[in-house]
Amino acid sequence: MVYSYRLLSLGAAAGLFLAASSAAVLADGMEYDAKAMEAPKPAREFTYSFNIAGTSDYIFRGFSQTDRDPTLQGGMDLAYGSFYFGVWGSGLDFGDTGAPNFQEIAWGEIDIYGGLTRSWDTGHHLIGTIDFDFGVIYYAYPNARDAGAELDYVEFKAGYSWPLWSFLIPNMTSGTTVFYSPDYTGETGSVWTVESTYSWKGHEIRGITPTISGLLGWQTGDSAAYSAIVNGDDNYYYWNAGLELAVEKITFDFRYWDTNVSNAGGFCNGPLFQCDETFVFTVKVEVP
Repeated sequence: MVYSYRLLSLGAAAGLFLAASSAAVLADGMEYDAKAMEAPKPAREFTYSFNIAGTSDYIFRGFSQTDRDPTLQGGMDLAYGSFYFGVWGSGLDFGDTGAPNFQEIAWGEIDIYGGLTRSWDTGHHLIGTIDFDFGVIYYAYPNARDAGAELDYVEFKAGYSWPLWSFLIPNMTSGTTVFYSPDYTGETGSVWTVESTYSWKGHEIRGITPTISGLLGWQTGDSAAYSAIVNGDDNYYYWNAGLELAVEKITFDFRYWDTNVSNAGGFCNGPLFQCDETFVFTVKVEVP
C-alpha cells in the first residue's frame, strides 16, 4: 500500500523554544503596560482571495507528491476579522494499485482549513508585534483507493511570527508552527511536526519585489507504519531555500528542497518515494 508522503514535526521542542524566548525577553528588564498585552480588537472586515498555480513538482515536507512531475494547484481564502477559512487543492501521483487493475491510488488532494489569528503589541520597538495563528487542517483525498489504510487525516496547528531583528534587518520575519495529528495519513498513528521559517522582503526594483525565504522542518512518529515511510527511522528533517519574484499579481518561485531521510536501498529516489534533493519552479497568480 502506498502511503501519502506527508511527514511532519515535534511540539514539545517548539513549546520549550517559545517559553525560553519569552523568559529571555522578560529577563531583559523590559516593562510592559498591561494594556499592551491585550490583543487589539480586529476590524470586522470581510476579505477574500483566489489563487492558481503551476509547479514543476509538488513537494510536501520534503517528499514529492507527484512522482517528480508538474501539476496544477489552486485555492480560495476567506477572512472576517481574526477568523479565516480556506480551501486548497492540488493534483497528485501516488502510483497505482498494481496488478490486475493498475488503478490510480489518488488523483488529487483537497485541504480544508480554518482558524484564528491574533496580534500582540509588545510595546517595545526592538521586538515589535508578534502574530499568533491557531487552526485546524483537514487533508482529503477524494475517491482514493485506500481501503487498506485511510489517507485522509486531520492536523491541529499553533504558531507565531514576528519581525526578527527588524531593528538591524528591516523586513526580516521569522516564525515557528507546531502541527499535531492524532492519526496521521495512512493510519500511521500520532505525529508531531515543527516548522520554522525565515523570510526577507526586498525593495521593489522596476516593478519586481524580491523575497528570500527558507524553512526548516522536523517530524516524528512512534509507530511501525510511520517508520516504514521514513525508511526505518522515527523522525526526519527537511528544509528548503528559495527566491520569490513578485510582479503585481504574479509570483515566480525558485526553490531548493532536501531531507535527511536515509537513501539506503535507493529509498529516496525509488518508485514509491522521492525525498532526495531537488529544485522546484512555481508560478502563482493571486487575485484580487
